[in-house]
Amino acid sequence: MAYQVLARKWRPHIFPEMVGQTHVVRALTNALDNDRLHHAYLFTGTRGVGKTTIARIFAKSLNCETHGVSSHPCGTCPTCREVDEGRFVDLIEVDAASRTRVEDTREILENVQYAPTRGRYKVYLIDEVHMLSTGSFNALLKTLEEPPPHVKFLLATTDPQKLPATVLSRCLQFNLKRLPAEHIAQHLEKILTIETIPFELSALQQLAIAADGSLRDALSLLDQSIAYGGGRVHAEEVRSMLGTLDQHIVVGIIQALANHDALGLLQQIAQVAEQNPDFMSLLADMLSFLQRIAIAQVAPDAVDKMQADSSTILELAQQLSPEDVQLFYQIALVGRRDLPLAPEARSGFEMIALRMLAFRPDNPSRLQQTPPQPRPSNPAPPSQPNTRPTPAPITSTATQPATVTSSPINPASPENVATNPVLDSMVAPTVSQTIALNTAEDWTTLLQVLPLGGVVKQLAVNCAFEKQEGHLINLILAGENKVLINQSGKLEQALQQYYQNAHLRLHVRVGEFIADTPAQQQKRQQSETEKQMHEDIYNDPFVQAVQEHFSGQVRRITAKTN
Repeated sequence: MAYQVLARKWRPHIFPEMVGQTHVVRALTNALDNDRLHHAYLFTGTRGVGKTTIARIFAKSLNCETHGVSSHPCGTCPTCREVDEGRFVDLIEVDAASRTRVEDTREILENVQYAPTRGRYKVYLIDEVHMLSTGSFNALLKTLEEPPPHVKFLLATTDPQKLPATVLSRCLQFNLKRLPAEHIAQHLEKILTIETIPFELSALQQLAIAADGSLRDALSLLDQSIAYGGGRVHAEEVRSMLGTLDQHIVVGIIQALANHDALGLLQQIAQVAEQNPDFMSLLADMLSFLQRIAIAQVAPDAVDKMQADSSTILELAQQLSPEDVQLFYQIALVGRRDLPLAPEARSGFEMIALRMLAFRPDNPSRLQQTPPQPRPSNPAPPSQPNTRPTPAPITSTATQPATVTSSPINPASPENVATNPVLDSMVAPTVSQTIALNTAEDWTTLLQVLPLGGVVKQLAVNCAFEKQEGHLINLILAGENKVLINQSGKLEQALQQYYQNAHLRLHVRVGEFIADTPAQQQKRQQSETEKQMHEDIYNDPFVQAVQEHFSGQVRRITAKTN
C-alpha cells in the first residue's frame, strides 16, 4: 500500500477525536442527539483547524445506517466508509474557489428538490464559500433559506467577513479556534508514540509554534521533519529545517541588554549574522521571549516549569525591571514595522537593539558620561555668595511625614537618579532640611536646578503644584498625561537626594489644574517671545522700507517638529 501522509492518516473520523474544538463538538452533539437540526451550518476559522473534517463527521452522523441520526456514527457501515473515502453519492462537496460563477451554482442547485439517492439527507458541503460571486450568492439565498426537508447545507470559510449579511443570517455559525501550541505539541507526541518514531519534546514545540495554530500544518511539518531526520524528530534538525535560530541566541541578546553590555550585544548580533538569519523572525522570537518574561514577573507560578528554558525565563525576570521589559517589547514591536525600511537588515536590527539600551530609563552610560563628584556629608559654607535659584527654605512645624505616598519608601540611589557634577559642586541644602513650596513659580524654579531627565522630567514639568503639607508635596497631573504617573517614585527619590531629606514625600494625583505647569509656563513664555520677535520685525525700519519700495512681504514660517 502507498504511504499515506500523517495529515490524512490521522484525520478525525468521529467527534471525540477532534482536537481543541470542544465548543463546536458540544453544540453539534447536542443538536444531533436531541433532534434539533438546523438546515444550514457555517464553519469558520483559519486553515487546518478542522472545518471540512467536522462537516464530514456531521454528514456521517446524519446518514449512519447502523446508529441512525446520532452523534456517534459507527464508522463501519457502507455510508460511513464511503463518506470517509469521499465517494458517498449524497454528500456533494463543492470547491467554491474553482466554481465561482453563477452558472455553476445554478447547476448545483438544480438537483436540490430531488430526494437523496441512498442516505436520509442530501448534504451540500461548500468549501471556501466566500469565493462565490455576488450572483452565486443571490442564486443560493432562496434555497438556503427554505431548502427541502431532506437537504442540509454545510458551509466552510476562512474569511467570513466577505460573506453577505443575508447569507450569515440564514446559517448557524460556528467559529473554530486556532489551536494553542501546547495542544498541538501534545497531539504530535501522541501520534509519534503510536507510530514508534523517536522524537525530542523541544522539537515538537518548535513544530507546534511554526504551525501557527493549524493542526494540519503541524502534521505536514511533522512529515517533513521525519523525512529530513531520516526517521526521527531531533530538535537541531527541526531547527535547521525550519530555518529558525537557536533559542540561546535570543537569550544571549536579552542578557546583554539586561547587563547594559553594548559591546557584547553587537558581538551577539555579529554571530547571528554569520548564519544569514531572518532578522524579522529574530525580532518575533525576542517578542515571544519578552512576553514570557513579563508573565514571569507578574505571575511566576504561570511559567511552565516543563519547558527547558523556564529557569532562564525566571532568572531574566529577576534581572530586568517590568519597565525595561515593556520598553524592550514596544521597541521590538515597532522595529518589526520599521525593519523593512532599513538599508540593510543587520544594521536595522542593530539600531533596534541599541535603541533599547539608549532609551532604558536607568541607562548607566547616560549617568556616567561625566564621573560623579563625591559630595561631602557636611558641606562647608561657600566662599562665594550662593546664586543657586532655589526657593527660600522655610522650616516646617510638622514632625511626622504624611502617610499618602505615590510609591514605596526607597532611599535615593545613583542607579535610579541621574547626577550632575556641576550642580553637585554647588552648595546643597543641609541634611534633613525641609522645604516649603508656596506657589507654582517655586515649583518651576526648583525644576530648573533639579537634575532630572527622560520620562521623569516629563512628569515633573507636566505637573502643577497644588500644596505642601509638612514633608508632603502634592502635585496634580492632567488626565492626558496619566501614563507618566508611574514615574512619581523616581521623582520623589530625586527630591529626597537633592534635599538630602529622607522624610520628604511626594503625592501625584490625576485631576484638573489649579495652576500652570512648568511646561505650560514655558509654552506661554515662548509664545510671548515669538510675538515680540514678530512685532520687532514688522516695526524694523529696514523691513518697512523693503515692503514700501520693493512690494516685499513678511512671511511667517513655523518650524516643524517631529
